[in-house]
Amino acid sequence: MPSQKKLKTSENTFETIEYLTESSSFIPKGLIISGYDFKVKEPPSDRPVRIYCDGIYDLFHFGHAKALEQAKKSFPDVYLMVGVCNDQETNRRKGKTVMNEQERYQSVAHCKWVDQVIPDAPWTVTQEFIDKHQIDYVAHDAEPYQSTESGDVYAFAKAQGRFLPTQRTDGISTSDLITRIIRDYDAYLCRNIERGVSAKDLNISFLKEREIKTMKHIDNLKSQLITILLEHLATLEDSSHEFIRSFASRFGAKDIVEKFLNKRRLVSHKKRTRSVCSDES
Repeated sequence: MPSQKKLKTSENTFETIEYLTESSSFIPKGLIISGYDFKVKEPPSDRPVRIYCDGIYDLFHFGHAKALEQAKKSFPDVYLMVGVCNDQETNRRKGKTVMNEQERYQSVAHCKWVDQVIPDAPWTVTQEFIDKHQIDYVAHDAEPYQSTESGDVYAFAKAQGRFLPTQRTDGISTSDLITRIIRDYDAYLCRNIERGVSAKDLNISFLKEREIKTMKHIDNLKSQLITILLEHLATLEDSSHEFIRSFASRFGAKDIVEKFLNKRRLVSHKKRTRSVCSDES
């Protein structure tokens, strides 16, 4: 059955959205979680469990959403807060992002598992931050996350029994998405130029733009030339076949010649198809 929640996107702004509730798998309480060397303290029983996740969330993807889903489903009743670091802090520590901070805030805010977005999130969670937002647990994958100040920015939460480990999703990450674009840079560049994006917007020179357009024009001419040649060859071949049939019929060998020509036509068609595919690739 669909449920409703109030999504807090800023201090005084709420948005009502619907989502489908699903079954949850809950974290064992007060025990060492299998594969980890830290304990998780008992959750509160008289109110929603307040869980905090943080990150950059650049090019927000389903791997991000699945991690937030894990946090949301850690206990039967969870209020999920997500901290998103601002541009200044992120650019200083990790480098340039694709999306600016407002785009990243909004991407996270529209994930159905999130109850509240905390902008300008600190790089390292402190006791002051935990007290301010009444955080019961911090959820993140358990690998040590280093910074210039610490060997693991989540060591503080782990020591307090406030850390909930989530699992990363294999095969998807922001770095992977950026790598895909860089790897096929020329293809995406050509596509956007064909769609009318200017050289200025693409941050390329006028000469580069002309080079790409010229190469595309040459490719189009090559395809047209191949098509014309194949059409003429087919016409010439049909004419020669007609002459051969006429000649063979005089000697009663028309059926034999017809079978031979059909077989040859099939072989010739396969060769042309392979040639066209090879040129296009």
